[in-house]
Amino acid sequence: MAVPGALRRQPANRGLVSHCTHHHIVVFLLTFFSYSLLHASRKTFSNVKVSISSQWTPSPQNSTAPELQPCELWNSSHLFQNSEEATLFLGTLDTIFLFSYAVGLFVSGIVGDRLNLRWVLSFGMCSSALVVFSFGTLTEWLHFYNKWFYCCLWVVNGLLQSTGWPCVVAVMGNWFGKAGRGFVFGLWSACASVGNILGAFLASCVLKYGYEYAFLVTASVQFAGGVVVFFGLLTSPKEVGLPELGADEDEASVEEDAHRPLMGSDDVDDDDQNYSIQATDNDNQPKAIGFFQACCLPGVVLYSLAYACLKLVNYSFFFWLPFYLSSNFGWKEAEADQLSIWYDVGGIIGGTIQGLISDVLQKRAPVLAVSLLFAVGSLFGYSRSPNSKPINAVIMAITGFFIGGPSNMISSAISADLGRQDLVKGSSEALATVTGIVDGTGSIGAAVGQYLVSLIQENLGWMWVFYFFILMTSSTVLFISPLIVREIRLLLHERRLRMLAE
Repeated sequence: MAVPGALRRQPANRGLVSHCTHHHIVVFLLTFFSYSLLHASRKTFSNVKVSISSQWTPSPQNSTAPELQPCELWNSSHLFQNSEEATLFLGTLDTIFLFSYAVGLFVSGIVGDRLNLRWVLSFGMCSSALVVFSFGTLTEWLHFYNKWFYCCLWVVNGLLQSTGWPCVVAVMGNWFGKAGRGFVFGLWSACASVGNILGAFLASCVLKYGYEYAFLVTASVQFAGGVVVFFGLLTSPKEVGLPELGADEDEASVEEDAHRPLMGSDDVDDDDQNYSIQATDNDNQPKAIGFFQACCLPGVVLYSLAYACLKLVNYSFFFWLPFYLSSNFGWKEAEADQLSIWYDVGGIIGGTIQGLISDVLQKRAPVLAVSLLFAVGSLFGYSRSPNSKPINAVIMAITGFFIGGPSNMISSAISADLGRQDLVKGSSEALATVTGIVDGTGSIGAAVGQYLVSLIQENLGWMWVFYFFILMTSSTVLFISPLIVREIRLLLHERRLRMLAE
């Protein structure tokens, strides 16, 4: 008995290696480091919160704050009266950033599918760098402190930074097909964690000179990266005369199976092809898919809601982990910045390994479910971590493995799967739009979460913050449970068919 095409298992990297050129490597690295730089500038803000809180709070009201400014300056600015008010405002800034970032993602995805991705990404990087410089460096040099000005700058920064993720995912989707996508995108999605590590490292190196220099360094590097992207990024294989994805997929049925999207229907014919998102054989720009059409694609709404809960937890660690380590254990801010890197290390390893496993199984949801169940236990364990840096780092890395890994999968590989379904194949551009919807919904959840974290911490303490994280992680599993059930049934069905074929 012949084995159905859906059941044939080939090495996940076979098609990937056979089609990889030096252009693929350059695109991988440019998109990787462009988003890493965007994340580094965000991480800088979270890493210097203690210094900012001290700077914005009069020294007599904040015993931990050094004498940074004369009393006359505080009498003229009246920014905050105590550190609690400053902390709450920092949480509000996180919320403002993420709300504007979420709104921008919905728009940027649509714009990215209609304009040149290289222009949009480069513009976002350079413009965001200027805003970050104005927020953290220029205001401090001019001794200008104004809450409304800070809020307006952070709204603009969120909108500009939102151009990054939909564009880089769309470019990666144009260059890398379904073959090994879980592994490739799992490894590539470590760009956010690498950016966090880079931001923490740069901030800790120059923080002793003042927090404004941390913003200066990251903004300068990000601006330079935007210039490199503008002159060096190729958004599609068509730009260098290479064949589009799916152009040679009719050579063998095995290659056809390797390039079938995971999110597509399970009864498609074996001779279906996987088309490029950003370019087609004709010279005209293909008609982009509408926003509501993208929302109606199978799996988009469920994964978007799940990502809203999971990104809330992941970004809470991103924004608050150094502050938590400093305030809860009394560790120095630079030490807390360096220790928080281990969460991102766990996320890098988790995203890569879990992506590889999902490639082998050719199913994403069951891998996510198992990881998130372990994440609940790791969160409970980390909430009771002792005042020991080595133990804290180990538990932190484990937590990052089980939370950061699934978060990277949903935002990259799964978004690419959703945007390359059979319903939009061959005639419409959808990847940047779908990515914007998934990440935008996730950012709305994360935005609400940042304000709730500061509110819960102020009234109930850090332990209840971790209980809140456990609730949101469990909600993530609940939202994707229909997809988990469906994919497990498919795995069992395929197993029965293989047994009959033998």
